Amino acid sequence: MSGSLEIKPIGIVVGGRAEPTDDHWGGHAIIRLNSDYPVEVVQGLEEFSHLLVVWHFHKASPDDVALHARSPRNNPAWPSTGTFVHRNHRRPNQLGQSFPRLLKVDGLDLHVADLDAIDGTPVYDVAPYFQQMGPRGEVRQPTWPGEMLGDYWAKDSE
Repeated sequence: MSGSLEIKPIGIVVGGRAEPTDDHWGGHAIIRLNSDYPVEVVQGLEEFSHLLVVWHFHKASPDDVALHARSPRNNPAWPSTGTFVHRNHRRPNQLGQSFPRLLKVDGLDLHVADLDAIDGTPVYDVAPYFQQMGPRGEVRQPTWPGEMLGDYWAKDSE
């Protein structure tokens, strides 16, 4: 393996939810890109409906990392699965990714809906979502993610 990589935030989440919770995500927020970037960095982005956003679970502690198997949300009804089967802050680099809807671009402010990161979250990358780079072939998963995430999105966020 190669050495570590140092990356710096390209922006920050402004607005939206103030504290993380498991369910009922939705609503609007702004991804405010660094003010020292030229506005051309977002030229053409408004033509896309969705983004891929990489961000940091900044309220998590390195002590939260859990390199072992456990049941999702500690629910014994769901199977014990390893760290890389979960999509939460207990991962080694504590990075998250989201696919919010892009509502509008206003200078270096990206207005989005359904970003499951909270106010103040450092953003490390933003890219448009390309359908052609999405999953190929049939997507499969066990039943427990559907059961667990049935209330992940707020009813009014569609």
